[in-house]
Parts: sequence; structure tokens; C-alpha cells
Amino acid sequence: MQNSFTLSGQIVDVVAGTIFPGKIEVRDGKINSIIPCEVAESQFILPGLIDAHVHIESSMLVPAEFGRLAVVHGTTATVSDPHEIANVLGLEGIDFMINNGKFSPFKFHFGAPSCVPATGFESSGAVIDAGQIDQLLKRDDIYYLSEMMNFPGVIYGDEDVHQKLGFAKKYNKPVDGHAPGLDSENIKKYAGAGISTDHECTTIEEAIDKIHSGMHILIREGSAARNFDALVQLLATHPEKVMFCSDDKHPDDLVAGHINLLVRRAIKAGFKPMDVIRACTLNPVRHYKLPCGLLQPGDPADLVIVDNLAAFNIQKTYINGELVATDGKSLLPSYAYKAPNRFFAPVFTVIDLEVKAAKGKLKVIQAFDGDLVTAKIVVNPVISEGNVSSDIENDILKITVINRYKSSKPAIAFIRGFGLLRGAMASTVAHDSHNIICIGTNDADMVSVINSLVEHRGGISVTDGHHLDILPLPVAGLMANIDGYEAAGKYEQINKKAIALGGPLKAPFMTLSFMALLVIPELKLSDKGLFDGMKFSFTELFEDTSA
Repeated sequence: MQNSFTLSGQIVDVVAGTIFPGKIEVRDGKINSIIPCEVAESQFILPGLIDAHVHIESSMLVPAEFGRLAVVHGTTATVSDPHEIANVLGLEGIDFMINNGKFSPFKFHFGAPSCVPATGFESSGAVIDAGQIDQLLKRDDIYYLSEMMNFPGVIYGDEDVHQKLGFAKKYNKPVDGHAPGLDSENIKKYAGAGISTDHECTTIEEAIDKIHSGMHILIREGSAARNFDALVQLLATHPEKVMFCSDDKHPDDLVAGHINLLVRRAIKAGFKPMDVIRACTLNPVRHYKLPCGLLQPGDPADLVIVDNLAAFNIQKTYINGELVATDGKSLLPSYAYKAPNRFFAPVFTVIDLEVKAAKGKLKVIQAFDGDLVTAKIVVNPVISEGNVSSDIENDILKITVINRYKSSKPAIAFIRGFGLLRGAMASTVAHDSHNIICIGTNDADMVSVINSLVEHRGGISVTDGHHLDILPLPVAGLMANIDGYEAAGKYEQINKKAIALGGPLKAPFMTLSFMALLVIPELKLSDKGLFDGMKFSFTELFEDTSA
């Protein structure tokens, strides 16, 4: 229901770049007038905050529930890439996200996923070809071409990739990037193809290089990848080229905060409040041509009230003039819906996870906390009865990725960095194709958590060897079908249990989900085998060092 009312406070005009005392008259959900005053209330009124790049699915919540939680933190809109569900369900999944989002006044702006599947080196549940991209981009409810992860295809002229980029140009819609670690020459080729953003920068030098090639930089601070500290200085040097995003936000982290936390941190660090606020209001609205309010006469009344710009405590959130959150409480309801899925994996046994010993040393994935990039190490394998087993003492654990779309043999490798001392953990949130991914100290516990996911057709599961806990994710094997706060509580409980198994990771399930992300180097695992992200090809599990 749209409302008519008047607010008094310090008006943050992100278009003019000024802050002044005034009154805002809202009529039928839109800003009717803004009147400067000599004296006004001390509270600050500013446009609603925007997450410039997020995969809603990674919150393990459907869009309406995501919005229900996010409005508490002053977020009123997102630029949302439905890449995850598209890899599972294709166009059906994209339509589910758009339609579910319509239950809520929250403003979701979905893109056309450019890489489904992300690579040809993994099994996905769907394919979205160039013709379907054309059909998507001509739609009014599709705002951009989602992150182009196939940067080799861009640089080396892949016909299918450039056809998709051509459709974005045809419909005058922006293209999001995904190009970690490119050198200056290849950055120019990548940006020159019409790709205008990147959220994968890890150093200020890389970010400035991309800015010089015409790209906007999305400063990412999610549950797994955190680049805020490395990139926030861009607000001082290139504020008009900066946006804030979370990329991936697990439900417990979303309960704790969202883009508001980045605003608070940046202002506390001494950056100009106007530059900071523009990074999550004006800049994304202009770049993506979003129909979101910027606190101008005639705009939708999408606005946030905060106590002051230093503490930045969100007091009220409005969308289209509707009060959707007040004093830390969401006023949006939950909704019922039909949960789509695609899951055909069989039950597994410990024999399925055996790895026969071979000549040479073992290639091992090295994972790092808070980083999507991995490294490759080579170790002597621990062999028992002719099979390679986990080496708990040296943190060399077995990892498997299993095709969840049809019966097939598990792909198995080894990984360091999780530090589990007992038990196992598994998930069907495994970027990008969302097959079953599992890591464990022994095969019996691994089979236990894997089969629990098979039984529930998706979820996250953990066992300490005695008790098993699971959060079912029946919506495409990615999202829960329960109240968002309840899902966040269950996730937090399971995540704590995973942390208690040992190891240094703050978000072990989030980190686990990226160990199948082949487009991020160096060494990853797909359901088809161990993958070298530097050579962009499969590699053998054993390395012969005798030569």
C-alpha cells in the first residue's frame, strides 16, 4: 500500500552532492516535494541502499525472504545475477526468481546469466545459449548481461561469447565482468569488448588498471571473498567509479548486516560521506539504469532514515513510500510458493570414494580463508591398503564433487586449508553447477553427509562422526523454503558445528562452495575431475616427479 506523509531531517542529496535541513513530502509513494528549511530534525534522510552485485541464491533464501531481511539494514534494491539457479534450472529458474521477487516491494533487478554452464568442464542442470540470451535481454524485467566469467573467450574471440556481448549492445544494456588477475593488455581487450564492471579485484593496482580501461569497480565484501580493505582507497581517488556489493552473503551474515556495514566502515575510515553513500545509491542507479529513487522530486520514495552518518544506525526503511522496516524489525511478511528442483543423484557407499594409489606425488588444492583463489601444492600421499586416504595430521583431506543431475562416478581429489580433525561436511551449493561437494576426514562420514543431501534433494550437512545436522535446501538445492530468520539460525548452528570440527575458516561452507568454481584459479575440482585454472584444462591427480 502506498502512503502519503511528510518527513523532516537532514536531506542527503546524492545528485547535487549536498546535505541540508529540509522536509520531504511523499504522496502516493513518490517524492512530491523537497523543501529546504532553516531548522529540521537531526535525523538523516538518504536514498535506499543498493547492493550492486549479488547472487540471491547464495543467501540460501528465496528473493522475497532475502528482501524481508535486507530492508532492516536499509537495502531497498539489488542488482541480482540469477546465475546459480540458472545453472540448475535454466530459464525456469530465472522466471522463478523474478516471480518470487514480485511478492515483495523490494526492488530486484535481475540479469541474463552469460555463462550457463560456466565452463564445459563440469555437468550442469541446464544450458542457456546465445539465442536464449537474446530473448532474455529483450525483456523489460532483465536489466543487464550478468558477469562474463569466460574471460578467455572474450580475449581470444570465442564466437558464442561475442554473440552474447553483441546482444547486450543491441539492447543497450550493460555487461558485468568477472576477470581476476588479467594483465594490462588483456584488461584492455576485455573492457574493449563492452564489459563495464568487475568485482574480482584483489589489489588496488589491478583495480586502477581496470578503471583506466573504462571499467567500474565493485568493492566486494561477502561471506567468503572480502576485498573492502584492499580497495576502499578508491573512494578517495576514483569515487565515481566505485560501487559496493556483497556477491555472496550467507543468511546469518545477512541477519547481521548488509551494505550498511560497508557505509559505516568507509565513513569511519575517513572517506567523504557523500562519496561513500553515492557508491551504493547514485552510482549503481546511473550505471544500471535502475528505476530506484534518489530522493528527487518525482522519484519513487525509496529512502532510509539514519540517526547520523557516523554511527549510521538504520531507523526506518521505505520502498515506494511503504514503511518496510523500523528499528531493526522487518515489516514484510513471508509468502508461500512452489519450490522447483532438479536432483537425480543416487545413494553412495564408501567403495565409491576409494582412490587407488598411483606413481608420483599427490596434487593438492590449497584453500585460503576469505579468498576464492586457491593454490597448488604437491605432497607425498598417505596410503592404506592400496588406497590414498586423508592425512589429518597434515591437513590433507579428501574432497569429492558428485554429479547431482544423473548417476555417475564421484570425482575425488585432496585439499588443505580446512583443518578438520574429525567428521565431514557436504553441500549442494557448489559454484557454478551446484553438484554435491563434500570434504571429510574419513569415507564413512563423507558418505553419511552425502546421502543426507540425496535424501533431501539438496542442502548443507555436517557430522562430527556421531550426530548429523542438515539444513534442507529444496528450492533448486540452493535455497530453503522456510522463514529467513529460521533458516539463518539453522545455518549458523550448522556452520558453528563445522567450525568446531577444527580449522581456521570463518565460513567453511561458503569456502567449500567455491572449491568447484573452475573459473577462479589455481586448482579446483569439478564432477569430471581435477582442474587446473591456470591452464584451463583437466590435470592428473598424481604428478610424476621421478623424471
